[in-house]
Amino acid sequence: MIQPTLAFQSTPAITVGAFLPCFVAVAMWIGLVGYGLWNLRSHPKGLNPLFFTEMWERFSYYGMRALLMLYMIAPASSGGLGMAKEWAGTVYALYTFFVYALSVPGGWIADRFLGHRRAVVLGASLIILGELGLAAGPLPLFYGGLTATAFGTGLLKTNCTSLVGLLYKQNDSRRDAGFTLYYMGINVGAFIAPLILGFMAQGSVFGTALETMGFAANSGWRWAFGLTSLAMLAGLVQFLLRQRILGEVGRHQAPKPLIPRSHQARVPLTQEDRNRMGVVAILVIFIMTFFFVFEQAGTTLNLFAAEHTRCSFSTWSFPSSWFQSVNSLWILLLAPVFSWLWVHLGDKEPSSPAKFTWGLCFVGAGMLLLVAPSLAYTANPALKVSPLWLVGVYLVQTLGELCLSPVGLSTVSKLAPARYTGLMMGVFLFAIGLGNMLAGLVGGFSEHLPPATLFGGIFGITTVMAMVLMMLTPTIKRMMGGVR
Repeated sequence: MIQPTLAFQSTPAITVGAFLPCFVAVAMWIGLVGYGLWNLRSHPKGLNPLFFTEMWERFSYYGMRALLMLYMIAPASSGGLGMAKEWAGTVYALYTFFVYALSVPGGWIADRFLGHRRAVVLGASLIILGELGLAAGPLPLFYGGLTATAFGTGLLKTNCTSLVGLLYKQNDSRRDAGFTLYYMGINVGAFIAPLILGFMAQGSVFGTALETMGFAANSGWRWAFGLTSLAMLAGLVQFLLRQRILGEVGRHQAPKPLIPRSHQARVPLTQEDRNRMGVVAILVIFIMTFFFVFEQAGTTLNLFAAEHTRCSFSTWSFPSSWFQSVNSLWILLLAPVFSWLWVHLGDKEPSSPAKFTWGLCFVGAGMLLLVAPSLAYTANPALKVSPLWLVGVYLVQTLGELCLSPVGLSTVSKLAPARYTGLMMGVFLFAIGLGNMLAGLVGGFSEHLPPATLFGGIFGITTVMAMVLMMLTPTIKRMMGGVR
């Protein structure tokens, strides 16, 4: 069984210097938030509160995700749940699947009953309760907390994203750039969360601090989960206080057709509407493939970091969960470049399916990078490979993510008929959920496959899917009816 890098054997002195990495992370977070605010000036004002709502929700989600697999397989003596890797992988797969799959009913409920804004508030409230369940500790509350968080995320994430799309007119050239900035907000939260929460859950310094205050040294996991609930509370409070900036956007559910109720079901979609919804259905397959590979970050790559990677630079050591921040750091550095690029290209900007193809190519190439170090530690099981391998993997995969994920959000918002905006956004997120589930299942059973075979096989699957999408691109572009 994997023993994550969670060691409380030593009891180092508690000094300000021991907390320096967290101070640096907070300082970087403040700078990144300021940079995001600067770039938001040229976009609708309503993007600002949505940026911060999603930032804190993603802090909560990605911070918890960075720890979840490691927490489940850590022995009880280290504060974990002591699960077998296969069962932990199954729980992770089901949780991450439902986090996104519940976006479909979450979007439908908002479209039909609540409206997008009330759905965001209800979703945030459920996430807060769910994270508190994880922090409480007992196994029934752990499972109950995962369930509440999944339902809450299904409501919040779908509808917060839908609200972003509703801020822009159909042919607003700022739309893709706006979604890229919104995506930057996601990653501001996702960047800082593993650094702080990993320090709390896996760091011996924080464990020693807890012990001096009369708490169990191995209870850092629970304190970390408790902090995620406070982060979501901060996001909810700022949304409630600032939602007036949105005006009437998302205040009520989608308007119903002005015809007798008995005939509403007979109102047909136009052929253009059906074609565009068909495009979303086609792209779902490739979105699922992309996230099956990309979300290895929480499973096989997380375990790769804990088991086979040297978690140190020179004499400075760090928790293995800190690798979960690398992708977000690359996003924050590169997202403004991509945002500028899409606007600068103008009429020469690649179509959405072409961007999807590039996304698949990059994310597959990231898996290919791991074949060489996998062969090395297979030949010498005691070997710990350089952390630069994972830094490089996350760089290549980030290039793919920026080609597909924020562009995918923007594309769905453009293609969805007005009365199905929430539902279609839910379908997009459902595809992400399927990818997450496959990633979790692969992570749970990864020890039964040679690592080089696993990573090489994932690369092969992704490359084939990229070639298929390339061949389908002309047909997809015709179906999109002029939407890029």
